[in-house]
Amino acid sequence: MRPIATSRLILLALLLSLGIGGLFGRSIWTLRAEEWSSAERANANLARALDQSIASTLESFDQSLQGVVAGVTDPQVMALAPPMRNKVLFDNSLRMRGLGSVVVLDLAGNIIIDSESLEPRQANFADRDYFQVFLSGAHTGLFVGGPVRARLNGRHILPVSRAFYGPGGELAGVVVGSIRLEYFQDLLEALQLGPESSLTVFRADGTLVARYPYVESAVGSSRALSPNMRTIQSQRSGVFTARAVIDGVERLYAFRHVGDYPLVVNVAQSVDVVLASWHRSAWVLGGFALVLMVSCVGLAWLFARELRRRQEISGQLEQVEHDLRTILNNLPSMVGYWDRDLHNRFANHAYLEWYGMSPEELRGKHVRELLGEALYAKNLPYLEGALKGQAQLFERTIVDPQGQSRHTLASYVPDLDGGQVRGIFVQVIDISERKRIEEALFEEKERMRLTLRAIGDAVVCTDAQGVITYLNPVAERMTGWQGFDAAGRNVDEVIGLRGEGGVAPQPSPLRLALERQKPVEPTRGVLRHRTSGESFDVEESASPITDRHGQVTGAVAVLRDVTESVAMAARMEHLAQYDPLTDLPNRVLLQDRARQALAQALRDERMVAVMYIDLDGFKQVNDTLGHDVGDELLVQLAGRLKAVMRVSDTVCRQGGDEFVVMLPGIDSAEQACSVARKIMAACEAPYVLQSQTLPVGLSGGISLFPVHGENFEELSRNADAAMYAAKHAGRRQFRLYAGADAEPLLVAQCGGEGTDCS
Repeated sequence: MRPIATSRLILLALLLSLGIGGLFGRSIWTLRAEEWSSAERANANLARALDQSIASTLESFDQSLQGVVAGVTDPQVMALAPPMRNKVLFDNSLRMRGLGSVVVLDLAGNIIIDSESLEPRQANFADRDYFQVFLSGAHTGLFVGGPVRARLNGRHILPVSRAFYGPGGELAGVVVGSIRLEYFQDLLEALQLGPESSLTVFRADGTLVARYPYVESAVGSSRALSPNMRTIQSQRSGVFTARAVIDGVERLYAFRHVGDYPLVVNVAQSVDVVLASWHRSAWVLGGFALVLMVSCVGLAWLFARELRRRQEISGQLEQVEHDLRTILNNLPSMVGYWDRDLHNRFANHAYLEWYGMSPEELRGKHVRELLGEALYAKNLPYLEGALKGQAQLFERTIVDPQGQSRHTLASYVPDLDGGQVRGIFVQVIDISERKRIEEALFEEKERMRLTLRAIGDAVVCTDAQGVITYLNPVAERMTGWQGFDAAGRNVDEVIGLRGEGGVAPQPSPLRLALERQKPVEPTRGVLRHRTSGESFDVEESASPITDRHGQVTGAVAVLRDVTESVAMAARMEHLAQYDPLTDLPNRVLLQDRARQALAQALRDERMVAVMYIDLDGFKQVNDTLGHDVGDELLVQLAGRLKAVMRVSDTVCRQGGDEFVVMLPGIDSAEQACSVARKIMAACEAPYVLQSQTLPVGLSGGISLFPVHGENFEELSRNADAAMYAAKHAGRRQFRLYAGADAEPLLVAQCGGEGTDCS
């Protein structure tokens, strides 16, 4: 029998050694997969870091270019002296590391404004791609050109440009900035990927912008036709393995497109570098596996000689039993075994602490003697269920010998043998601390619930997917949703913010908080009541909710009703620009419109008329009939003036009974005279004021831009002088300013003769 047993043992050892070899082989392959996956993640993260760094630089530079575009299209900025104008146009953000100069080109491609000099440098860029693309109308917004050598200083640069347009939307020129390729080169050289690896920045069309290791001849070359470049162009980001066309080296490529810009960053690490550490580990583990396999066979041969040493096996079994008992006695829970008659066959030392009985005292006793009649009666249904072959799990409160109550979780597991129950394994775990924590959590949750109900702002809670889990009463009143109706719905459905006017949807601050995993500053928007349709102006702030491990488990949004403050701000803004009595524009708004009208007239080579109008005898009305009647007279006059004006005209109450009318975009003095006659005709009819009919006349003066003044102040003085000339000449007439030393011309006379203003 011994040779047969030995052969079987050796065969088993061979099978075991093969299993060990297989396990080690699988482990080695798993290590390779993990090494490869780690390299993919590391290279993808490196590409993401490069993407974010370059995108941040481009975004900052683009904002500066937009500032320059806004400045060169602003007449007030362009009217400044060159030193002040350049300070306004070229802010400190253009001093960032790696950024070159910024120039403004006219439609011929010549420099008209230069960030480096008050006197623009002489150069023409009409042949550059960043100029031609705007000239052809093929592109709008930011354009990133191909890498070139700068004409002004000879450096390699990446040009970035934006067009600016005239008032009619026609192309007026191009603002061009440059990013030195040294910036990209320095960024790439700071990273070390090992030998035969590279880092590159491409344009989206395959043009190489920067590369490490640096090869000057490669800058500006195209890789558009290579298989690797086609793979990069087909996706926004990704990781793939391929062999380079240039040197035949197999590399792991990780690439990302830079934000919304036409640039791509590419990290290419040599496969040999990626797997170098794995190769070393594979040799070590393979050698160790071989040793184990040989050892396994050798041990099998040794064990075959010891088959008859039963005493050692018996001793080992005793030791195992001792170890098992030691483990069970040191468990923090009660562990016991009860036969099918519910007599104890084994109990660990925890029974002594919980029931005051040692395992030796308990062995052979019935479970009733341990539990007592009352507790035995409660546990009997669970005991009977376990004896029927059904595992039982339940909670119970017991009192230990020290009189301390303990919350326990009891488990009865039947010991089955061929379908017959031989006994019950019993385990009882002390869950008193867990119960205490649950009670504390419940109390904390109740305090939080009462606090949220008492808050005067709307509070909305969601899970990590933006699904509603809670609304406080204020949120229910503001949204029209009941908490149980809103639960389980998308947050955008319940508290979707809209822009001014309540039409265009706005991004959800709560979803932004979930995506960014950080608080979002208050966002102003309009919230509409679900049923009544009532709109509320609100400020919504949101913060993510994280667990103790930092994982986002949900978010909370707080909505504050700012309807009254918004309405008050609108009223205050209106009062700042309009006369409170007549609701006509006041002098502040008039001057703002006048600046725009004069600038437009100068561009269009047209005229602007300014009329000063004053009531005749207004003081007498106030003195005889009272200020209330005088105010009503001013309101009626304002209505008549607005009735005869175009939509583009401005009627302003200057103060008291003085009114100013501005007529933009006219072509001759006769047009202004015609409007003056319409005003006289409209105001000729008597006014009905508190059941009294009063004939009230008016006098006016007219000045014209650019004939009578180059700015609004000069036009105002000359129109006012013409008005006073009309008053001195007998009132009820308009006069047209004719110069500093000339008598203003009579435009119209109420009920009498008039002279042609031409």
